Amino acid sequence: MIYPFNAVEAVKIALSIEENGLDFYNGAAKKFAHTKTADLFSRLAQEEVRHKALFQKLLESLPQDEGPSVYDPNNEMDQYLKMMAGMHVFSKGPGAADKALERVTDEKSALELAISFEKDSVVLYVQLKAASAELSDQIAIDKLIAEESRHVRVLSGEYNKLLEN
Repeated sequence: MIYPFNAVEAVKIALSIEENGLDFYNGAAKKFAHTKTADLFSRLAQEEVRHKALFQKLLESLPQDEGPSVYDPNNEMDQYLKMMAGMHVFSKGPGAADKALERVTDEKSALELAISFEKDSVVLYVQLKAASAELSDQIAIDKLIAEESRHVRVLSGEYNKLLEN
């Protein structure tokens, strides 16, 4: 199958993920109120707001046409990308963050879950980049990857500090 794909699609997915990530981090901050981890989650929530603004600005700067076509004879890439985005808890719509937080029992499990979500975002964006035919789209998606990779590093650092105590 041949289907149109460009950075516009990736950024729209990213906006949805950031919105639900904001809900998750705000919920996690409330769940662990008055802890160092709550402060981290509050900062990450603020960064999700900043990411949404960055991604919205990026979306507005991109051409809104369908973009180049990508040849995918077995429709595998399209199915894979939809599956990855659909499985990502930050893209499952209202209430997804609350359901994820129900699985969190302590600060360690909250950090593990957040790291997992952020890593999933990086993987998804790398795949979206691979599906993009235009260099300009790939460069735009690289910005998404850099932002989420930084979150993984920050969360991993806090996780390691928690393990040391």
